[in-house]
This record gives sequence, C-alpha cells and structure tokens, in this order.
Amino acid sequence: VQLVESGGGLVQPGGSLRLSCAASGFTFSWYDMRWYRQAPGKERELVAVISSAGGATNYPDSVKGRFTISRDNAKNTVYLQMMSLKPEDTAVYYCNARRATIGVDYWGQGTQVTVSS
Repeated sequence: VQLVESGGGLVQPGGSLRLSCAASGFTFSWYDMRWYRQAPGKERELVAVISSAGGATNYPDSVKGRFTISRDNAKNTVYLQMMSLKPEDTAVYYCNARRATIGVDYWGQGTQVTVSS
C-alpha cells in the first residue's frame, strides 16, 4: 500500500497550490479520503474529507471556501486545491485513506507547504 503526496512547496500569501496524492496497493474507490495537516508544535488537523464515490465533502471552518478536495477514481488520485493561502496554512500536509467499516487507515509520508513572503 502506498499513498504518495506531491505538489507542496513555497508560496506567497494569497497564492494557490494543488496537492496530489497517488494511491496504490488497495481498492481506492472503496475508501473515503482525507487531507490532514500538522504545523510544528501543533496537533494534526483534518482539513478536508471526500467520500468514496466523491459525492460528499466536508471542511473545517478554517479552510472552508478556500480549499477544495476532489478525487479521480480512475486515476486512484485525490487532490487538494488550496487558494488564498495564509501563513497559518503552513504545515506538512498528509493524505489519508480510511475505511471505517473495517478499521483501516493508510497514510502518506506528507508534503511540506510553506506560505511566506
């Protein structure tokens, strides 16, 4: 099983980034997908959720209206489009695959996003 994130980097405040997470080794379309982030000295925070078929999404207030999660089940990939980035969005962003019915969680290695002028 692999989840490989990409697309992180350094961006100025107000800028945009799109993260990708390529999945392999499991039946991607059976899993809800999540993006989390963790800033230095802080707990890991959930920033986006998408259901297995892509019909439902959810976001915390801190990113609602700025972040959009999507998925392409044909490509086994989930995306996180981030707009109007703020310095407080700086963190390592992690991709997560979850199938709650069987208690399975898979994690990627993370990708660094730094928002700074």
